[in-house]
Amino acid sequence: MIKPRLDTLLEQVDSHYACVLVAAKRARQINSYYHNLGEGTFDEYPPPMVETGSKNYLKIALDEVADGKIKYRYRD
Repeated sequence: MIKPRLDTLLEQVDSHYACVLVAAKRARQINSYYHNLGEGTFDEYPPPMVETGSKNYLKIALDEVADGKIKYRYRD
């Protein structure tokens, strides 16, 4: 069973494509955050915005999308 459920994710985004793009970009930001944290530098990426026991960055990003913590918009 996949958690969060796809129907929960689609309540926060308008398409499967948008969900994939938003979650992938946020997972890369979380990866960079932990990488920079290990080096002792603090750049522009915020820490994870949800409490989770998972160490999988994509799972953390999907949890953030499902909780409505991530907002996005299309370029004009």
